[in-house]
Amino acid sequence: MTIGITYTGNTAKQQFYINYIQQNNKNINVIMLNAEENNLQDLDKCGGVVLSGGVDMHPDFFGGNAHYPNAPAEFDKTRDLFELAIFEKAKTTMPVLGICRGLQLINVALGGTLIADLGSLNELHTAEDSFVADKIHDVVVEKDSLLYNIAQITHGNVTSAHHQAIDVLGNNLKANAFSYHENIIEGIEWEDATNKSFMLAVQWHPERMFRIGEGNSGLSLKIRDAFVNAING
Repeated sequence: MTIGITYTGNTAKQQFYINYIQQNNKNINVIMLNAEENNLQDLDKCGGVVLSGGVDMHPDFFGGNAHYPNAPAEFDKTRDLFELAIFEKAKTTMPVLGICRGLQLINVALGGTLIADLGSLNELHTAEDSFVADKIHDVVVEKDSLLYNIAQITHGNVTSAHHQAIDVLGNNLKANAFSYHENIIEGIEWEDATNKSFMLAVQWHPERMFRIGEGNSGLSLKIRDAFVNAING
């Protein structure tokens, strides 16, 4: 089995994704899909794809303004375009798992918009240095959802490292999880999955939940297992 993972922009953080997907399974091969290499053709070798976290998408893609609090010093439109092309190709052909920025990219790709900055809520959702530690908060899972069928829990703690969030949902998407106190959308899936491949995206970082003792949680390992099982068919 071969799984593509988009390059998050940080080699050390990338390893978290690789470890999470492989789970020491040597039968799972990982290909890094990197905008700098423009290796979109390598998606053809993959049975599924993970859209990883990283720098904010350029607001041009969702009708926003590039001047907002906590905007990055530099955007990366090359990566945005590359990963939008990946999702466009993958969404009807293979399982897709979106994580943090990956959730936001899927929403934008399907016509949705983003809240550019969470303002005072960043205190609850954004870590100063997510490589060292993430914020932790509670999410509530909607029972009528693929995520609930996978996780088999209605709430749990997750690792958080984001200052943006979904505003308007994209076409044929439904929210499957919300932050407990602020009602921020924390997960999405197809509203109507008829004739669609597996697609699940979360705003938290399941690949780093082992750091808070939740690596085997329904909101971490079970998501990974469901994604891999969807690839296996």
